[in-house]
Amino acid sequence: MFFNNISFLYFIGFIMKGIFLITLSFIIFSVFPNTAYAYIDPGTGGIIIQFLIAIIAGIASFWLIIKQKIKSFFKKNENKKDENK
Repeated sequence: MFFNNISFLYFIGFIMKGIFLITLSFIIFSVFPNTAYAYIDPGTGGIIIQFLIAIIAGIASFWLIIKQKIKSFFKKNENKKDENK
């Protein structure tokens, strides 16, 4: 059981690195744009805003789930200690 928790945490770290690198790349390319000479219609701005909101909501829900799993893991250990006394 302990091994599964450690490998799960490594997997989560790997996923978070990927999300961080994608977000960082997006910010860098947005702040330092090259000259494109292209037209961006208003619908594109809406899509970008929806994308950012979805990313924020996904990260928030991810952290809430992880936080709940960590709390439940330690609560299980406390219940086992109380039963052993």
